[in-house]
Amino acid sequence: MPLHLKRDNMRYLIAPSILVTVFLVPTLALMNTSDSHLLDGSVGTQTIHVDTFRGMVSIQDDNVLSEWNGIVDYKNALLAVKLFSKMACVLVKMDPAAFPSLNDITQAVGKQASGHYPPTRGLTYTVLPNRIKNLAQYGVPVKDLCRAVPTYFARQQKEGTAGAMDPDSCSELQLLSFMGLSICGEIPGL
Repeated sequence: MPLHLKRDNMRYLIAPSILVTVFLVPTLALMNTSDSHLLDGSVGTQTIHVDTFRGMVSIQDDNVLSEWNGIVDYKNALLAVKLFSKMACVLVKMDPAAFPSLNDITQAVGKQASGHYPPTRGLTYTVLPNRIKNLAQYGVPVKDLCRAVPTYFARQQKEGTAGAMDPDSCSELQLLSFMGLSICGEIPGL
């Protein structure tokens, strides 16, 4: 075969290879991961699904003492939690410095990391009295999670001020081994 024909054939092979590299490799890097594990010191499991492409983490915690479902939306810095004991949803603006990164959670769920996680943090939030009327503005996953239950915003308490909260009004949540969250305050109408 003449040399100029071999070069032309190689061009036909190089173009698809470049397209595969450009489009397939990033897709493989954005794979979804899921895991279900027993919770330390409780009766139940926590199932976590990470969608790195959408920047979302879905959590199902079936602890019989504090069952909850949640969505961590990293693109909008929003945490949505459905508290089954209160039959209500609470939305929280996330402090990126206080929450584990999406990468940290992905590594933990995929069991790729060997326990080198940020230290456990505890954050306390107080439920605000005004009910959220339009859930659609927070996206379909939040709207679906909080459908048919009253939804409220909660504000993060400054460090050292959580002691004034009535502990009986708090719902304690654990996000993997990374952090504990307390959502406190009376939910209006309940």
